[in-house]
Amino acid sequence: MAGWLDQMDSLGQWTGDWAWGVPLIVLNVVLHVSGLTAVRSVVLSGKDGSQLSRVVSSSFTMTTGVATLLTTVLHGIEASIWAAAYRLLGALPDMKSAMLYSLSAITTYGHANIFLKPHWQLMGAMEALNGMLLFGLTTAFLFAVFQRVWQSEW
Repeated sequence: MAGWLDQMDSLGQWTGDWAWGVPLIVLNVVLHVSGLTAVRSVVLSGKDGSQLSRVVSSSFTMTTGVATLLTTVLHGIEASIWAAAYRLLGALPDMKSAMLYSLSAITTYGHANIFLKPHWQLMGAMEALNGMLLFGLTTAFLFAVFQRVWQSEW
């Protein structure tokens, strides 16, 4: 029984990670879906007659490039939200290391030279989980864009 209570006490140290991590995951997924919707309207809206739409939808390569650029920017914005949270919490010493850590965590790449303060390490794992969700959404989105463009050009 005492071992179980000790484990519960150690889980209490992660309360801040969960309190910050879960809302950041939700915020980033909502932002990501909104961003993907905006990207979709830019790369697939050839029906409105605008010059940009005609240029983008006229070439599969151009459409792919624009979609990739815009989704990459979206991922960068989302990583910067996590980096700002790490700075706000004092988990990392400066914005440069916070951004490098965040990009490493969100891509699940990892970085051997930058570590969160021990109290916030679970939050780094939560960012990796968030990154997996975001990249999964992006992969599905890009696949759908490719299918749509291929169908319209063939």
